[in-house]
Amino acid sequence: MGSVKHALASILLLSALSSAMRGDFSPTQEICNPNDKFGTYCPTTCGVADYLQRYTPDMDQQLDQMEQDLEEISNLTRGAQDKVVFLKDSEAHALKQAPDTYIKKSSNMLDDIMRFEKSILAQEDQIYQLQSILQANEKRITDLKQMSFELDRLCKEPCKETVEIQMVNGKDCQDIANKGGKVSGLYYVKPARAAEAFLVYCEIDSQERGWTVLQRRRDGSVDFNKNWVQYKEGFGYLSPDDRTEFWLGNEKIHLLSVQSSVPYVLRIEMVDWEGNKKFADYANFKLGPEVDEYRLTYAYYFGGDAGDAFDGYAFGDDPSDKFYTSHNGMQFSTPDKDNDKFQEHCAQQEGSGWWMNRCHAAHLNGKYYQGGKYTEKDTEYGYDNGIIWATWHSRWYSLKETTMKIIPINRVTVGGQESGSKNFGDI
Repeated sequence: MGSVKHALASILLLSALSSAMRGDFSPTQEICNPNDKFGTYCPTTCGVADYLQRYTPDMDQQLDQMEQDLEEISNLTRGAQDKVVFLKDSEAHALKQAPDTYIKKSSNMLDDIMRFEKSILAQEDQIYQLQSILQANEKRITDLKQMSFELDRLCKEPCKETVEIQMVNGKDCQDIANKGGKVSGLYYVKPARAAEAFLVYCEIDSQERGWTVLQRRRDGSVDFNKNWVQYKEGFGYLSPDDRTEFWLGNEKIHLLSVQSSVPYVLRIEMVDWEGNKKFADYANFKLGPEVDEYRLTYAYYFGGDAGDAFDGYAFGDDPSDKFYTSHNGMQFSTPDKDNDKFQEHCAQQEGSGWWMNRCHAAHLNGKYYQGGKYTEKDTEYGYDNGIIWATWHSRWYSLKETTMKIIPINRVTVGGQESGSKNFGDI
């Protein structure tokens, strides 16, 4: 860089000298040029030297500045060259990578489009479902409005008794038949010791026999897993068409069974799932008062083709099975009141109320099993808890229909084949 400085200094010096020479000798004017800053007169050699001495510092400063400028220009040039090389390399790399990048971007864009399309289809499906729900709700609202109008119209009409209750009353259904009751249906009865009349269903046939119905099982529509108070007062539904299930109530059964000097026969009618029908009759049937836990008593098995399950059954599990499964003389038990002869709780294990011993061979209030057959795995405690009559079907067979009803003993004969009577097969 020093050689450059000296070269520039030489150029400036020669320029200055040539200017001085032009001022020292001019063929045309023979005078000095005032623009050379030497004044009007031409300088001497010493004058030129003085001028150069004054001019040198400024010239050196300018040369230094020019040198710096050249250095900066050189640096910028090298930076620009490096940038150009980087850009070229970047361009080449970009050209090499561009196809894959664009393919990936395109693939991502396609994935996004597919995802958005699925989302749109799902939302359209949701909208369709919501529209269907809306239409269904609108139809439901229309139906409810129509029902409201109908109810409003009915409410403006005088109320009518929808359940027909017969007008004849008596102490039991045979008394009602004796007084002129001709059709089966709902009647009010008032036993001799009853404080007030209560409703019962009476079966009255063409021979004027009136059966007072105590229990009915038909379809499993009523849960017989009830407590003591419910079995005492009765539960289920009484209907004039005899299509409902019910338990009349232990207190009512007690009042009915002890009121007359003529003893009652208890008839138990049963239907299995194959449509077969059988019955069993028990003479001198009575139910004790609540203070005696509604104890069941009867004099003897009066006949029938279902067998005497109330007398117990020898299942073969133990020699004492028959003795410990008889029901005559047993008190009534419910899941909340244990009056049985078992160290555990029969009614709780069976889930219903009955005259339990240890525990039973007959159980008409048991659990209703559709189809009849069931196993230990179907029960909570592993014991037979269906609607059982062991002298007819296995204890693992639950009957389809049962009826318990009473009538004065003078209206039937042994075996149920009474004169003018309606046989069970005709019911």
